[in-house]
This record gives sequence, structure tokens and C-alpha cells, in this order.
Amino acid sequence: MDFTRTEAQDDLGQLTRSITEKLVTSDRLRALDGAEDRFDDVTWRSLAESGVLSAALPETVGGSGFGILEQCSVLQELGRTLAAVPYLPSITLAASALAQFGSAEQRDLARKAALGETILTVALAEEYNDEPARPATRAEPDGAGWVLSGTKTTVPVATLAARLLIPASTPNGTAVFLIDPAAPGVTITRQQVVDLSAEAIVELDDVRVAASDLVGTEERGPEIIDSLLTRAAVGISALQLGTLERALEMVSDYARERTQFDRPIGSFQAVAQRLSDAYIDVKGVRLAVTQAAWQLDDGSATEASIRTAKFWAADAGHRVAHTVIHVHGGVGLDRDHPVHRYFLAAKHNEFALGSATDQLRRLGRHLMLVRS
Repeated sequence: MDFTRTEAQDDLGQLTRSITEKLVTSDRLRALDGAEDRFDDVTWRSLAESGVLSAALPETVGGSGFGILEQCSVLQELGRTLAAVPYLPSITLAASALAQFGSAEQRDLARKAALGETILTVALAEEYNDEPARPATRAEPDGAGWVLSGTKTTVPVATLAARLLIPASTPNGTAVFLIDPAAPGVTITRQQVVDLSAEAIVELDDVRVAASDLVGTEERGPEIIDSLLTRAAVGISALQLGTLERALEMVSDYARERTQFDRPIGSFQAVAQRLSDAYIDVKGVRLAVTQAAWQLDDGSATEASIRTAKFWAADAGHRVAHTVIHVHGGVGLDRDHPVHRYFLAAKHNEFALGSATDQLRRLGRHLMLVRS
């Protein structure tokens, strides 16, 4: 395993950082906090025009042929600035899935997403029926098409998306469908989440779709869903890494500048220990995320490596986020100070990844099965 970053990773990361550090300011984020849909269209257009959106997609949809490693570099930089752009759902998940599994018509949607002309999203969160997980959302054959019914929760940018990728259970297994959010029977209700991200509940009431809206085939449905879930886990973990790295930089600077009893508070043993633990935690997240992304790119990813990345991102994210607030004291709770947004973003990512305890339990069960 080689953790050396590729030239494309470095270039894309640096380009994304130069754009976001210029455009994603505290004032801009404060203005977006009051928006109906928290979406930074200015930054999104700039990422599209600079080629960031298309670069890490296959050449078949107008990309440069890079993959998840390069996408993680972009996500990490977006996490550093808390940029309110749907790179993860639209590019890393939806466009990548359509590029790999979709028809020519569906790949055209991915091409438009790569150019920033349209936004795509994926609805993955809902209650599941059993193990292995099968979506509670149902898709029943109806002549040459399908009829879908069910509810998806916390769907990112659902109110802005031109198409939704919806995993559903069929009589023969599981499959993924493209849904037009304006279709009859689709109801989208905005949800308020911890960091004010643009997320929504999507309810499907006998929504009719054509046979051409099936992504790939029924037989490949489980493979497509597994790919989406795996890439989502690694992608959120990469966002979390960027958020935690920047949060640690901010609290370290504060501990050097803030004085008490004529001494920087970072020189106090208790504070220094908290910051040291946070530093180790961030390094652990970086190692776990890099390993998972590298294996996913190489085709050798295992459930253990993916769950390890999720565990570290959730567990360390919880500790680092609270350290940042505690060391800042009352300033950390001031909505006019930028640090509170990093706490909220880290908590959002932790919740999206699932609790660290749950990941550890699932990882332990997986390892026991492997050893037996």
C-alpha cells in the first residue's frame, strides 16, 4: 500500500483550496445560514468553471479519468472551509455511479453535472427491513415501467436536484432508480439539521418511472447500492478530515494567542494535553481515511477498512469538536465567531456516519465472522 499522494491529488487539492479560501468567508457563511436552501452558487460555479467538478470523473462523461482518491482531496478542502456545495452527492456519488453503471442517456446527466449545469443527489438514508440491508422503499413492476413508494430522509440538496438516485427493493432484490423530483407523487419537505445543510425528506407515493429510469440492471442493483454506500462513507470521512484539520489549526492558534495569568493558555498542562490528544486523533482519521480511499481506488477495499475509517471519523470527530469548543470557552459558543460552525459540521458528519459505538460493534462482528 502506497500512501504517496498523486500529482492530481495535490493539484486538485490546491486548486480547490485557492477557490474556497477566496470565496467561502465567514460573512458568506453567515449569510447562507439564513437561506432557505444553504447552497453557495457562486462557489459552485467557480468550481465548475475551473474544472474541479469534472476532473475526478471518467472520460466517458467529460472528466479527466481520475477517481476517489482525487475526489477525497477535493472533499477534504471543502471540509476545511465548510463550503456549502453538493460535491459529495452530485459528483462523488450520483455522477460517478451514472458514469460507471448508467445508460448513454444517464451518462449525459453525469456530463451535465460535471459541467455544473445540473445538480444530482442520492437518497440513501431510511429505515431498512433486515440484514443484509434492503431498502424499505418498494419498486413494483408496472407494464414496461415501475411504481415506487416509500420515504427517504436527510436527502442532500433534494430541493435543488434535477434527478434523485433512489435505491429500492424489487420483487427480485434491490435496484436503483432515477426520479424526477417534479414527478407526480413526489413530495419534498425541507428538514432542519444540526449544521443547517440543505437536506430534505423525500416521500414517494406511487411514483411511476419508465424502464429507462432503472440505473444499470436489477441484477447489478446490489453492486450499485454497495458502491454508493461505500463511496458515501469514505466521502463523508474525507469531509470530516478537512473539517477537523482546520478546527485543530484554529484552536491551536487560539491557545497560543489567548493569555491568562500572563501566560498563553496552551502552556497549561490540561489544555496542552487536550490539544495533544486532538492532534493524535486527527492523524488517526487521516491514516484511516487514506487507507480506505486507497483501497477503494485500488479495488481491494474491505468492510473492515471502510468501517475503520467511519469509526475514526465519527469517534475522533466527536472528541476534537468538543475540545475545540472547550478550549475556546464562551467564544466557541458565540455565533459571530467562526469556530462554532466547525463544531456543528463535525457533529453533522458524525451523525451521518453513524455512532462510533455502532461502527465498532459492526466491525467487531465482521472480524469475528472473518476469523471463523
